[in-house]
Amino acid sequence: MKYILSSFIFLFFIGTIIFPQNNVKCKMAVTMDDMPLVGIQSLDPDEYERVFNKLVAEIKKQNTPVTGFVNESRLYAEGKKDENKIQLLKNWINAGFDLGNHTYSHKSANVVSVDEYREEIVKGETIIKILLAEKGKKIKYFRHPFLHTGLSLENRDMIVNFIKSRGYEVAPVTIDNSEWLFAAAYGIAYNKGEKEMMKKIGGEYISYMNKKIEYYEGRSNALFGRNINHILLIHANRLNSDYYSQLCEMIRKRNYEFISVDEAMKDKAYETKDSFVKNSGISWIDRWALAAGKTKEFFADEPKCPKYVMEYANIESE
Repeated sequence: MKYILSSFIFLFFIGTIIFPQNNVKCKMAVTMDDMPLVGIQSLDPDEYERVFNKLVAEIKKQNTPVTGFVNESRLYAEGKKDENKIQLLKNWINAGFDLGNHTYSHKSANVVSVDEYREEIVKGETIIKILLAEKGKKIKYFRHPFLHTGLSLENRDMIVNFIKSRGYEVAPVTIDNSEWLFAAAYGIAYNKGEKEMMKKIGGEYISYMNKKIEYYEGRSNALFGRNINHILLIHANRLNSDYYSQLCEMIRKRNYEFISVDEAMKDKAYETKDSFVKNSGISWIDRWALAAGKTKEFFADEPKCPKYVMEYANIESE
């Protein structure tokens, strides 16, 4: 018996040497779009502040680097700067988190002209540029609304070059998802006071995100033979204010450590060719796969938002 046990321990030890990837931690950067907040129906400044501050507190508790992408049109009320919302972004920066440009009013690069999109980029950096400078920081990243990057390579490249001329880079997304559907349903349940439905939607959200991460891990391994440094897209909303900690706990159980976007972008995978110009917003893993000639079979079995969540949110399809 002792011999069998000793042999098992020896083989386990040898296995960890031969197959070290079993012990390698996965890495993920978290990004939040549509800041300061999206989907908050209440116009009560106190409620808005409460949800935002709870989100910040949960991120701090989880000790995760996060870059939030701002639509500066959300920082105005009746044509004037909303100093309360600007203060919330100051609180975000003071908490140690970063901010990026998400355009002024969330217009699609697939809909407006390149010139109009450039104007959206410039207007989208006006306030956050000042807020970051007060802390000795600069804007590092831009996030395309809807993940739309333009309907021609020429337009896309003009936009990217313009972004670089402003001193920052495009922040890709490798784990795209339909979290916004869950957030819409969750907000409706909150407004109706349906606490049990909120709990059901929140639990379903975590389960869905777990499946979505597993799916993109599989696509990453199929493309690169390894699980790359991922960049996750979620939104600054009530749902994540309540469920961010549970989301992080689930991700950590999948053997991830949280890193900055800077660290994630060091992965050579982000140098992969991207020639996607169709009228849809998809992850960079999907873009890279299409550029590599992958067919629809490669994208089979992608997890979908449960039908009841979409019906509750009164949304017909993803």
